[in-house]
Amino acid sequence: MVPLKNSQIAGATGLLLLTALALHWLGLADLKNYVLIASSIFAGYFIAIKAFKSLRMKAFSIELLVTIAVVGALIIGEYFEAAAVTFLFVFGAYLETRTLEQTRSSLKSLIDMTPTEATVIRPEGHVRIPAEDLEKGDRVLIRSGEKVAIDGSVLAGQALITEAAITGESVPADKRVGDHVYSGTVVTNGYIEVLAEKVGDDTTFSKIVELIEDAQESKTKTQKFLDRFANIYTPSIVVLAVLVYAISQDVELALTFLVIACPGALVISAPVSMVAGLGNAARNGALVKGGEIMEKLAKINMVVFDKTGTLTKGRPEVTDIKAWAGDESQVLHLAAQAEVASEHHLGQTIVAEAQKRGLLLTDKPENAEIIEGQGMAATVGGKHLVIGTRKLLGARGIAIDASAEDYAVMREKAGNTAIFVAIDGVFVGLIGIADQIKPEARGAIERLRSQGIEKIYMLTGDNRHAAQLVGDELGLDAVYAELLPQEKVAWINKLKAQGLRVAMVGDGINDAPALATADVGLAMGTGGADITMETADVVLMSDRLDQFAHAQALSKATVRNMMQNTFFAVATVVILLAGVLLGKVFLASGMLIHEVSVILVILNAIRLVRFGRKRTGATTLPATVQQQRA
Repeated sequence: MVPLKNSQIAGATGLLLLTALALHWLGLADLKNYVLIASSIFAGYFIAIKAFKSLRMKAFSIELLVTIAVVGALIIGEYFEAAAVTFLFVFGAYLETRTLEQTRSSLKSLIDMTPTEATVIRPEGHVRIPAEDLEKGDRVLIRSGEKVAIDGSVLAGQALITEAAITGESVPADKRVGDHVYSGTVVTNGYIEVLAEKVGDDTTFSKIVELIEDAQESKTKTQKFLDRFANIYTPSIVVLAVLVYAISQDVELALTFLVIACPGALVISAPVSMVAGLGNAARNGALVKGGEIMEKLAKINMVVFDKTGTLTKGRPEVTDIKAWAGDESQVLHLAAQAEVASEHHLGQTIVAEAQKRGLLLTDKPENAEIIEGQGMAATVGGKHLVIGTRKLLGARGIAIDASAEDYAVMREKAGNTAIFVAIDGVFVGLIGIADQIKPEARGAIERLRSQGIEKIYMLTGDNRHAAQLVGDELGLDAVYAELLPQEKVAWINKLKAQGLRVAMVGDGINDAPALATADVGLAMGTGGADITMETADVVLMSDRLDQFAHAQALSKATVRNMMQNTFFAVATVVILLAGVLLGKVFLASGMLIHEVSVILVILNAIRLVRFGRKRTGATTLPATVQQQRA
């Protein structure tokens, strides 16, 4: 038997009530009462089933109060009140379901975008297969209008791809050979062939859906309190209703008290606000991992940023190469072959520069050792390389030429990061790398300050000169550079010990410990490492800092909305109960007001769906597009 929906139950009950009204006009009182009884029993059955299921779980639900009240009303002959209460309750449940669906629209739209099929290039030709049958290493063809079903690198072709499902960015991105594409995005023009690197549940898109599902199912501290409160409140109301009857000897008054005391609006006041807030955040490219995180984000008063890939674009370029032994090409070639094993932005920049110069990276690195926050060591072609900071070379007992130190400081003061290269224990050269500050960084920081953030620091493993230049440009309160991952953690703990509520924003593997230590950890999504995304409480999917500013403002609005709903729900119950005891509110009218309060709470929460729409709409376009439009 297919279970009836709330809309069907409410429709049938409403039709019975209209029939009873018609019979009343026709003067058929007995037949009218039979119809009212049938209506009460029909709707009451579904309410009673829910009440029974809750009792089996040792929970006292709102449905239990309504069931008791309806049975009592039928016993004393108040058939209209019984029918009206059951109709209003099921109709309220229907409206609640409909409006709650609107707050979950971001998740539904994401699920609707899930790719179902893909075209795989096989020796026998192009084969269309279900997306769940794709395997890592498949060569996938995606044409104009089709959805990307895997995460991978473009092997051939060129296309414009809308990445709104991943980054929140509505302007299509131009993808060429070597670029990365994500599942859930759509090819709007062109065609590409992609090497599948992540498939199924491992894709970024699948993880986003999973994160939003988990977040919407999680509960805030306020919600957990309200759940505990409801379990105490419901039996207490039953006892109070009995006392009202014992004192007044008025069954109808006691039953009215019982129904009007239902905390329906109170129970949904917190979750409906939180679901709407989480949906808005997801639609704007910030994945907040649950209601409790949203509450914490609203309370932060200090932000700590990493530098590379966070405040800066994370797409640095090699500015110069200087050799103190051998030639520049050899220094770059060996360093690039070692850095193939590194996921760090700077290492990948060295690899990209070598490829750009046509250097073949044929020798694979052996015994690669990643030293977090400092660099790496590896063996390439029988030569042992150490590549990284001056601190790393010093720790390995490798002396740096005085002229090289002077040159490095000069480059650092100009905003470059100096990468020192040693071969077989001898310093041989230096690679200068520069990065640019993200165009939205200054505006995002100013907005964070206007939203109540008291202090903004930078903690970075980069050199102090380059870090200070960025800090001065963005007006940060303090900059601490050349830090190891454990030193970042120590700083976070020190700031928390001062009573500050700290949010840490980073993107690299070396940021993961600090993200876990902070009150709220935020990771850059598309450019960040998997472990960073897993550790973080909030993931910014398009690596834009204005998403962080929006998420922080939204968190405060969500908590404020939740408090408004809670206050309104409590005030409504108190006023209605006072009206009942004073003889001014009756069963049917009280139930109507009660259900209206539930809908008003939901409608107030739905305002969060549109929160910041004008502001975010102005910031999602890249600067070049904005200039063209201007």
